[in-house]
Amino acid sequence: MSGRADLWVTGYYPGYETSRMAPSNIDFTTITHVIHFALLPESDGSIDSSANGLTPSACTTMVSLAHAAGRKVLVCVGGAGSETDFLNATSSSNLNAFVNNIVNFMSTNGYDGVDLDWEPFNSTDTDQYTNLVNALRANLDTFPTHKLLTVAAPAYPEYGDSPTAEFAMLASVQSAFDQINIMTYDLSGPYEGWVTWFNSPIYDGGYTFPSVPSELVPSINGAVSNFVNNGVQPGKLGIGIPFYGYIWTGGPGVTAPRQSWPATNAPTFSAYTYADIVNNYYQSVRYHWDDTAQAAYLSITNHTAGNDMFISYDDAHACQAKVSYARNLQLGGVMIWELSQDYFPKQPSGQRVPLTSALKQALATPRISGIQLDGTSANFSFTTLPLGLYQIQWSSNLAFGAWNTLTNNVSGTGTNIQIADPVSVTAPGRFYRVKTPP
Repeated sequence: MSGRADLWVTGYYPGYETSRMAPSNIDFTTITHVIHFALLPESDGSIDSSANGLTPSACTTMVSLAHAAGRKVLVCVGGAGSETDFLNATSSSNLNAFVNNIVNFMSTNGYDGVDLDWEPFNSTDTDQYTNLVNALRANLDTFPTHKLLTVAAPAYPEYGDSPTAEFAMLASVQSAFDQINIMTYDLSGPYEGWVTWFNSPIYDGGYTFPSVPSELVPSINGAVSNFVNNGVQPGKLGIGIPFYGYIWTGGPGVTAPRQSWPATNAPTFSAYTYADIVNNYYQSVRYHWDDTAQAAYLSITNHTAGNDMFISYDDAHACQAKVSYARNLQLGGVMIWELSQDYFPKQPSGQRVPLTSALKQALATPRISGIQLDGTSANFSFTTLPLGLYQIQWSSNLAFGAWNTLTNNVSGTGTNIQIADPVSVTAPGRFYRVKTPP
């Protein structure tokens, strides 16, 4: 059996979430890279490590845990709404000091690299953003061992901004980055001219906004296509998996995706962690899976329509479908925002992080689970993932490494699949393996 178990699984852990989930509860058997969130850029080129809880003891704890597990841990700089401070910190008079402050913090605290989270990005930021990336990479390259540089990249341009500037800029500096993780979440909202839509769907299904028939609704596939079509190599890209969702309510009453509302009576929405959604809202009769978008949601109908709910979130099925999508497109990996939102402290240890556990299972899939001979064929079964694509190969001589294709493009279902090889039992012995792309 052969699979793409080498996808990176990068998980953000905010320093301010220790009361929700201690760093010791991170599943380092699944998470390959932890990003400790976050240093804040200051307008004079200094950095603030205290606002998000990156105290010396917190840094020591996180780095020690990750390294004991043989994992990499990076320190993030930035976050939502950091654009203005980044612009001031990367001015010609502040850039060198800013880069030195970031790298010195990384080095002093034993981190393995830096994650850049400049939000939002506008096309007018291109020169300063590029200067910062190049300066960071040059400084990190002075260390005797390779230091990682990763980035959290917006999935779509800011409203009204250049449709390609962000993607072209990242394509031009992609060699500086080890990972370009796309923030493929927050892809909807109760905005004017919109409809109810998913937080992080894989596909748009060809659906367009009723108000703008030429414009497709956002999706992971749409975002990835923009990056690749503008020159970013697929292997540099990771797709975001949110461990939170949104509850839509109010307005005329919303219970499903693709619903509209009158301009004078828009719904509202609020973010909730996966743990909160499961604990407070999940019931099996409310659960739906949208095959077109490849996304989960809950539909809740109440006595008063204005109290109805449409809840868009990623469950285990969605997480595993995203692993398949990343493999199918030969992407580099997946990224999680953020690890504590999956934590169920009162559950047995094996169920405390169910979404992380689903990713672990996905990385270990496919696996041949049984082989039987019936005299006319060899029948074997193997585990699959939703959205997975599989190739079955056989060989009668492993010493020469020559593999033949038995069948190609077998579609995964999330369950076991059975395949028959019509070979006589008198034929030479055969070995089988199941491959995912490439």
